[in-house]
Amino acid sequence: MNTKKQAGFTLYELLITVLIVGVVLSFGVPNLREFSQNSRMTGAANDLHAAFQMARTEAARAKSNITICASANSMAAGADCGGTWDQGFIVFVDDNANRAREVATETVLRAHPAAPEGVSLAIANDATYFMYGANGLGRRDVGNNVPLSQVVMCDERGNITAAGGNSAGRLLVATPLGRATILRDKTQIDTSLASMGKTCP
Repeated sequence: MNTKKQAGFTLYELLITVLIVGVVLSFGVPNLREFSQNSRMTGAANDLHAAFQMARTEAARAKSNITICASANSMAAGADCGGTWDQGFIVFVDDNANRAREVATETVLRAHPAAPEGVSLAIANDATYFMYGANGLGRRDVGNNVPLSQVVMCDERGNITAAGGNSAGRLLVATPLGRATILRDKTQIDTSLASMGKTCP
């Protein structure tokens, strides 16, 4: 009688394999989630920072007033100022320097959609705009309206120390002259939130 060898796993080998996979996933999944959250936060902060840099450069190049403002309809053809920063924002040529886009004549240079899901923003003085003058410098208190100076961005983790010793949150600081910087120091973010009288998230 001919015998035939059967290839495959024994029950013990299968159980050990499942156990190893479970251990690896228990370490890997939380790290993957944190990586995804960090990427989302970095993207949101970089988008706003890039808008400031572009607006400043364009103002100096074109010798025009350039305004960045919160917009509830930022991706529409008739996008204008209004709403909150987490709804989106636009960068446009503000010829008459009134912080409001004249849809027919003032060109949108860049438009950003709403902030990624799970990212919340705390805005100093609830400011809704920042304007650069024709010299590439920030214009202060246009029409007695305080310009954007600080934005704290965070997610459900709040302002905690994340991997690498930096905060899980982000702080954008725009100086009166128009220089924008992204900071990740936990103490600085706590100080900014306290001065705003706000929490994040």
